[in-house]
Amino acid sequence: MSKGVRPAITRDWGSDDTGCHVLHVDMDCFFASVELLYRPELVGKPLIVGGSGNRGVVTSATYEARAFGVHAAMPIARARRLCPQAEVVPNRKGVYSEVSAKVMDVLSRVSPVIEKVSVDEAFIDVAGSVRRMGSPVEIARWIRATVRKEVGVPASVGVAAVTHVAKLASTFAKPDGYLLIPAAHTVEFLHSLPASTMPGVGQRAAEICERYGLRTVADLVAVPPARLGAWLGRAQAAALRRYAAGDEVRGIHPQRAEKSVSSEETFEHDVTDAEVLGARVVSQSHALARRLRTSGIVGSTVGIKIRFSDFSTITRSTTLSQPTDVGQEIARAALALLEKVSIPPGGIRLVGTKVEQLRPRSAGVQLALDDDGRERAAESVADRIAARFGDDIIGPARLLSGGRHPGGNWDAKDVP
Repeated sequence: MSKGVRPAITRDWGSDDTGCHVLHVDMDCFFASVELLYRPELVGKPLIVGGSGNRGVVTSATYEARAFGVHAAMPIARARRLCPQAEVVPNRKGVYSEVSAKVMDVLSRVSPVIEKVSVDEAFIDVAGSVRRMGSPVEIARWIRATVRKEVGVPASVGVAAVTHVAKLASTFAKPDGYLLIPAAHTVEFLHSLPASTMPGVGQRAAEICERYGLRTVADLVAVPPARLGAWLGRAQAAALRRYAAGDEVRGIHPQRAEKSVSSEETFEHDVTDAEVLGARVVSQSHALARRLRTSGIVGSTVGIKIRFSDFSTITRSTTLSQPTDVGQEIARAALALLEKVSIPPGGIRLVGTKVEQLRPRSAGVQLALDDDGRERAAESVADRIAARFGDDIIGPARLLSGGRHPGGNWDAKDVP
């Protein structure tokens, strides 16, 4: 959450997103947005997340509280004085990381080139996703809509040709929007900004800029390099000139290769129907398989996660004879595990599916003797159809009747 007030800038820089493959996804007022999932009656009201009582500092606040001057890192006592009508809630341990994981799960469906910068923001390179999902702006819209639909929190997205411009764009896209900075307008956009918005310009550098009348980035670059170096230090001055020129300074640095991919769903009401649970597992299996194929990886271990109504949780897993990226194979294994779980009278709160022991498909996959490759070929065709017409246009036949399996219970040997 930003501590300061964002300056007014031009909101429309054009619609040409050619070459703008860098997206910066930033969750709006993330901790407060998560709290609103648990306290929907507070939507539209001032909400502050932080320490209890008057101790601690503000972690996050809704825009209704920020309107009174509340911001992150502010002492709770001062925040209460500025906005006495606000509801103040303590941080929920563990919940924010769970919601963050769901957001990152959405991003992982777009591209494997992701850098999670913090619990509430990430860079993503969509160069390899344009053919499958559309233009960078279309992908940004899809991300925002999918995060809102599946996770329930707002996300703002900056679309640009380089990382620091995408990050600045996502800041100015708030609340709950997106902003494209076309490659051809990168320098013009940067030069229009206050000097204090540039990466690396902290309080001391901002004070120096103010002292010498350097109010905008354009003012900065107008100063001779030697003089700017004398004022700010040679290294910082050189870095600022690169930022102002629109050069890519940091790049995107994906984390270590994923060890697993997973998908899970918390039901609005606890479920006791085995067929509904089976339908979710089948749907999750095919979604995971599509992610694996998109990323060019296969997995050898399939697992499920079950959370009961009393919040107790179990996990089960099985190792396949050969690694796979085929949804039908994953679903068969997951359903076999699910069949061994007894559903208690209170029902099941959450079901999840996971594929582990990942490795690149290019490392070689040996087909089983009874595998003619038709299942994977059919699913690859489905990938192309879904990419063109949307995920809802095609899917496993068993799910077309709302997840009901005609003729009885789910059978792991009879999967779509």
